[in-house]
Amino acid sequence: MPTASEPGPQHVGTLWLLDLSEPSLIGPIPRVEVIFQLVGSEAIPLIADAMGLGSSEEVFKRLDAGKRCYIGNVNGVLATYGWVTFDKELIGELRLHIQLSPGEAYIWDCATLLEYRGLRLYPSLLWYIIGELRSQGLKRIWIGADADNIPSQVGMRLCGFHPIADFVQDYTLGLHSYWIRGHAGASEQHVEDARSAILGGRHKAGLAALSSVNPDSTTSLF
Repeated sequence: MPTASEPGPQHVGTLWLLDLSEPSLIGPIPRVEVIFQLVGSEAIPLIADAMGLGSSEEVFKRLDAGKRCYIGNVNGVLATYGWVTFDKELIGELRLHIQLSPGEAYIWDCATLLEYRGLRLYPSLLWYIIGELRSQGLKRIWIGADADNIPSQVGMRLCGFHPIADFVQDYTLGLHSYWIRGHAGASEQHVEDARSAILGGRHKAGLAALSSVNPDSTTSLF
């Protein structure tokens, strides 16, 4: 049991999934006129400024590595942005990587400038990205959200994403580890896919170790 000074297991975030083979929904409508587009090296200074970076180096590295940046312009101002990866990406808050399978994408590091929040730009940007990836023949899209980021979760649901796997942080004797726990209502196959994407072959060993203690366990430790 955790000591009085240890918080115990805490749900810190959730991995969501959109299956692009599912029927398309009617997407969210922004509350202001906005132009969405994929941008490249020509927009590096604008992106870096919107991200609050001191230099353009990080944006250049991302684009050079094949990551894509989609933005939304309101009256000529970059008001919202989001990044897309197709191979492997770091989930920075958890210090873990997600390894994508062929035909999958991961949407991450999305933000809307403070003065443009509340205008449904985030879900509308998500919807635009979904349409672009669907037209390119992708099959599935993953996205993550912190447990307390309710606005992002609302936007994801509006676009058809489903919560699949919860990340749980556990403190024991001053050390911490993370668990992947299937979200209530998620299919076993989707939860297994999420574990494989995050843990690779390690989740098999984790499940085997847990099942030797509790055959009904559905949670992986890493």
